[in-house]
Amino acid sequence: MADYKAPVRDMSFVVNEVLKFDALRETLGYEDATADTIDAVFEEAGKLASEVVHPLNQIGDAEGAKLNDGVVTLPEGFKDAFDQYKEAGWASLHAADEFGGMGMPHLVAVLVDEMFSAANHSWYMYASLTHGAVSAIQTWGTDEQKAKYLPKMATCEWTGTMNLTEPHAGTDLGMLKTRAEPNGDGSYAITGTKIFISCGEHEMSENIVHLVLAKLPDAPEGTKGISMFIVPKFLVNDDGSLGERNSLKCGSLEHKMGIKASATCVMNYEGATGYLIGAEHGGLKAMFTMMNAARLGVGVEGLAKAALAYQYATSYAKERIQGRALTGPQDPDKPADNILVHPDVRKMLLTIRSFVEGGRLLAGYTAMMLDVRHKHPDEESRTRAEDIVSLLTPVIKAFFTDEGFRGANLGMQCYGGHGYIVEWGAEQIARDARISMMYEGTNGVQAMDLVGRKLFWHGGRAVKAYFQEMSETLAAAAGRDDLKDVAEQVQAAFGSLQTATQYLAEQGRSAPNNLGSGATDYLRLFAVTAVGTMWLKAAMTAKDALDAGSAEQDFYAAKPVLARFFAEQYVSEHSSLLARVQTGADTIMALDAAAF
Repeated sequence: MADYKAPVRDMSFVVNEVLKFDALRETLGYEDATADTIDAVFEEAGKLASEVVHPLNQIGDAEGAKLNDGVVTLPEGFKDAFDQYKEAGWASLHAADEFGGMGMPHLVAVLVDEMFSAANHSWYMYASLTHGAVSAIQTWGTDEQKAKYLPKMATCEWTGTMNLTEPHAGTDLGMLKTRAEPNGDGSYAITGTKIFISCGEHEMSENIVHLVLAKLPDAPEGTKGISMFIVPKFLVNDDGSLGERNSLKCGSLEHKMGIKASATCVMNYEGATGYLIGAEHGGLKAMFTMMNAARLGVGVEGLAKAALAYQYATSYAKERIQGRALTGPQDPDKPADNILVHPDVRKMLLTIRSFVEGGRLLAGYTAMMLDVRHKHPDEESRTRAEDIVSLLTPVIKAFFTDEGFRGANLGMQCYGGHGYIVEWGAEQIARDARISMMYEGTNGVQAMDLVGRKLFWHGGRAVKAYFQEMSETLAAAAGRDDLKDVAEQVQAAFGSLQTATQYLAEQGRSAPNNLGSGATDYLRLFAVTAVGTMWLKAAMTAKDALDAGSAEQDFYAAKPVLARFFAEQYVSEHSSLLARVQTGADTIMALDAAAF
């Protein structure tokens, strides 16, 4: 197994140089989040991720989570690493000051998420799901609920889960059967079975706070009848201490392809005591607060998987000698050349890296928009930022996880046959990466969320705002001869994206199947254009640093090369993607169901 090294220099480049967070810092009330402080956060979090958490990755895969008599135990070292994570304060990075959090920007927290997710996907899920639960309670909970649960959850002393799926109801939540009966004292008796509940039972924290979707006795049919409830593993006394064990338990663990140390539970609620959060029948809206946070987090998981795969494959490629360069021996004193002389190996590595670094830019930008949404004093700026975050969330979730899995597979391929051998660790990355394309809404669901909801909300307000951002970047690059080829590729893709958007707007009502058939290709077109635009910003920043005589010549010189590679290999797909979007659904829907 190769080592993992947190990419702290590149993260600093994203935050402090490309996105120029310092210009917004005081406006958003993050006076303490100076560039030096942010760099220190990346450095210290990176040490824990690299030196403590990552060495447990293969151990977790080999040992997995185990269930005995209702108790889930985790691999050796997991809890100790989690305790170090909590004690160092990294768990509270996301949370607001008033609940014991560090109050750092989302922009910083998202990139720290990438580090820990890359270091050990299974391990980090126990924390990342909690961050989503915290956001839901912070948004929808009463003052009493916030005071009771958030101080302990913000530090991961208590962890959190989301309970949506049931054996008969996955994406179609309107079919759920879990019931909530009033107890007469303000609490409810929750009865039902939930499946695929990540981290539903474990030993990492003192308490587990489940957010459960259920229906009240008088609930309307469908999704309009869903409510959300806080259902803790241990009831919480008025003084904040833990009371008796609630009537819920883990019935079984799923046996999975990957993330084996993340306990994926069947949870049985047997009249468990729960507390309504948000309005009656308003549970879906409340849960989407958590799901949207989770979807961004899952997108970052995909990015993290590709980042880890790149580091593993590059480490191997630098050591492996095999064959000779097509232009003649490069290392004649050895029996063969390093495999980095082969264009195909370089192309695989650059495919992964150009996605990772470009994706990190888009993830950082989106997280900064989250900060604007929550903290900017101007209402119009907050609304605009919220629109952009909503628009980009399905794009990031789907494209990043698709490319994360692709990157994991390309990383394996660089090893040749060794990539298929467990001891090298590359095959685990691919197995772990695969789930991110499916949970928190499959990537097909994300595509339909984009074209069926996000594009045309409020008369297309979000897409107009984001397209304006893209136009400004393209205008800034248009006058630069040093990036002319990249700018022209991205400009052409932007034209295709605008054409595809107009096509979908016209098809939405008259031919809805055309909307569905083009959704996945449209999302990818949107993504390669968005990431390509971010690469333009990064390349301009790097070129300016080089022109200013920066001592980090190698670091900055790589950025325009990667931007050009992304434009050539990803952005250039725009014409074929547009053609597929505009093909329509006639052929797809032509066969009768019986013909399948």
